[in-house]
Amino acid sequence: MLRAALTGRSVAGQVFALQVVIVLLLVVSAVVAQVLQVRHDSDTEASNRSLAVAQSFANAPGTAAALRSPDPTAVLQPRAEAARKATGVDFIVVMNTDGIRYTHPQTGRIGEKFVGTIAPAVAGRTVTEHVNGTIGPLEQVVVPVKDSGGQVVGLVAAGITTAHVGGAADQQLPLLLAAAAAALALATAGTALVSRRLLRQTHGLGPYEMTRMYEHHDAVLHAVREGVLIVGGDGRLLLANDEAHRLLDLPSDAERRHVRELGLDDETAGLLASGRVATDEVHLVKDRLLAVNQRPTDLRGGPPGSVTTLRDSTELRALSGRAEVARERLNMLYEAGVGIGTSLDVTRTAEELAELAVPRFADFATVDLFDAVLDGEEPRPGTALRRTACAGIRKETPLYPLGERIRFVTTSPQARALTTGQSVVVPRLREEPGWRAQDPERTGQVLAFGIHSLITVPLRAGSLVLGVANFWRGEKPQPFDADELALAEELVARAAVSIDNARRYTREHSMAVTLQRSLLPRTLPEQGALDLAYRYLPAQSGVGGDWFDVLPLSGARVALVVGDVVGHGLHAAATMGRLRTAVHNFSSLDLPPDELLSLLDELVGRLDQDDGTSVTGASVVTGATCLYAIYDPVSRLCTMARAGHPPPALVRPDGDVEFLDVPAGPPLGLGGLPFETAEVELPEDSRLVLYTDGLVEDRERDIDEGLGLLRDALLRTPGASPEDTCRTVLDRLPAQPSDDVALIVARTRVLGDDRVAQWEVPSDPAAVSEVRGSVTRRLADWGLDELAFTTELILSELVTNAIRYGRAPIGVRLLRERTLICEVSDRSTTSPHLRYAASTDEGGRGLFLVAQLAGRWGTRYTPNGKVIWAEQPLP
Repeated sequence: MLRAALTGRSVAGQVFALQVVIVLLLVVSAVVAQVLQVRHDSDTEASNRSLAVAQSFANAPGTAAALRSPDPTAVLQPRAEAARKATGVDFIVVMNTDGIRYTHPQTGRIGEKFVGTIAPAVAGRTVTEHVNGTIGPLEQVVVPVKDSGGQVVGLVAAGITTAHVGGAADQQLPLLLAAAAAALALATAGTALVSRRLLRQTHGLGPYEMTRMYEHHDAVLHAVREGVLIVGGDGRLLLANDEAHRLLDLPSDAERRHVRELGLDDETAGLLASGRVATDEVHLVKDRLLAVNQRPTDLRGGPPGSVTTLRDSTELRALSGRAEVARERLNMLYEAGVGIGTSLDVTRTAEELAELAVPRFADFATVDLFDAVLDGEEPRPGTALRRTACAGIRKETPLYPLGERIRFVTTSPQARALTTGQSVVVPRLREEPGWRAQDPERTGQVLAFGIHSLITVPLRAGSLVLGVANFWRGEKPQPFDADELALAEELVARAAVSIDNARRYTREHSMAVTLQRSLLPRTLPEQGALDLAYRYLPAQSGVGGDWFDVLPLSGARVALVVGDVVGHGLHAAATMGRLRTAVHNFSSLDLPPDELLSLLDELVGRLDQDDGTSVTGASVVTGATCLYAIYDPVSRLCTMARAGHPPPALVRPDGDVEFLDVPAGPPLGLGGLPFETAEVELPEDSRLVLYTDGLVEDRERDIDEGLGLLRDALLRTPGASPEDTCRTVLDRLPAQPSDDVALIVARTRVLGDDRVAQWEVPSDPAAVSEVRGSVTRRLADWGLDELAFTTELILSELVTNAIRYGRAPIGVRLLRERTLICEVSDRSTTSPHLRYAASTDEGGRGLFLVAQLAGRWGTRYTPNGKVIWAEQPLP
């Protein structure tokens, strides 16, 4: 409180500061006046004493004679010093009329000129003045010394410093200051007591704050929608706000009158006069039920009396009921915003609308949609609807069951809503002939069941009408009204947007699924190098860009490819199809993995440039990865290269698991960097595991953790088949992963020496016959005598061309696999071309003959040359 007072911002603080300043000014004025008075008295006393001493010495006998003597100083100096000491003055100076000193307390100054005014004294007058002499501030008097004839023969000056005269006054000054301090302390203490009392009364508020508080309190008091009465201890009404005047119908001059004189009923007047505590007591005042609260005002030292508040509970209950209804409707709309459309499923969205409406809004709710909407297509007006969702307070109802196809008659409320696009409310179904004409038998059962009111709202999404939502009331006796119709329309409008979004998603998802299924391999091609199993899991959000393929190559080799296009939807699926087609085309050239990825990288770069003209840029290929591996069952070598793809895993026959160290190239489309290959020799019955990143990486774990989990899963499958391996690996994934997953497990087979035959052919045309003989004998050993003739023809042509156009060494190899494969190799890189020979040409018909006899034929290049191969189906 003292701190508040000292700040000076409150009324008490301002009063305290003003009182202290006044007392301080009075004390200072008194001290200053006393000091000035003491100084004035000291100056007067000094002047009088100096005048008396100077006149006495000037008129002393012998002074004038001494001034005429030859040596006045010798006569007058002793006298002057004796007189000075006897009178207590500070100096007595005798001088001639020119002001030359004959005497002085300090003998060194004798003979010097006197400091002061002497002209009036030379003229015969006395001079009194205040000067700052050599011994300090002093009062000095100069009187003339006259001879017997009245002529001025010299001057006498006497003086005394004010310090010597005011000694008594200085001794009184401390006492005076102490008295002033005591007076100031007493005055301050008294002022503080007064200010403290004032501070307690004003609560530390300043004048502006008190004025503003009064204005605000007065405004609140008269604006509040609650009656306020203040009654004094004597029962007189001291204050009543406007609401109290209205509720109690008080007269305009009610203030200062006793509460029993205000025309109130005895019970209410007695309560106000008693001042007792009351909490929510209900009193009937005329036609109003008032809730009365009353508290005394003297509980904490306040004035006697009581404060009473009044509330009109009649209006409050009506307002509370309306507020509760509004709150419930707002709550329903909020729950509709967060609870309808939680999934992109048309049926589930319709069910969410029906479940939200029952039982808070309707006793039964049904949703009928066109069949085309359920399939993701735009609705076709005039067709039948299907009951998609149904909810109610009871399970068994005579309404159309779930899944029923319904065709509404034109007079029914539902048909009118579908035709006009406007909602229809039927307060009393019994009086609605158009509704009863829909199905007289069923509508009769509905009425007998107790359903009596209906709201039908069309599900509109823009210009499309997707169906109708029906709200039925049976248990609640009151029919639907206009306010409830507005709520139903708002609920259905929100649901319609979600249903249309789900419909569009269903259409796009169906298109994407169809496209993806058409682009992914439906069955794996026949080949004998690998025992294969695969899995493809689409992401939870829909189809994506993960893909895989198995491509048989020449020489019984097989290519495995796994790729990933980042993203989901139609674009990802379409891009995946383009890349898969490109890999098919490039693999037909029998290219090494690194060269194939380089061509694929260049293709993706061109796709980016072509699609970069899109306004939105959504079709640009970004984040495409690929792993390409070629396995040769003869040499058991697997050659691999990857472009930003996770490394493959290898499960050896003893169960050991390792991730192959394949150089990681950049993702497809970046360009500028070459790809590197890795060559690994795989034991027979090894399992090669190729996968996409959705298997080992998601939002909850990084790829290192995913690779560790994959290793653990593969370690638990020693000796398992590829199918069992796929099943074990995928069991640890959720049913709907966050990203697509493509997985291939390939168990290696080996083409043994008993199924492979090879010869080295000299670069001599005569060696062709020897090769034919060796081949015929080997075919006989294999039981393939039926193919001997065609094989001889094919080898003769291929070997002859190699000898004629190629470079040594020349090799021949036969492979007995699903087909009989004949291969002729040499060191040249020239490629033979199939053409039609003219009738006059002597050659050019050999390759044509090979193409006719072989099922397939072609050329592949090796680091040391080329291989021309031809396949024949086994008999």
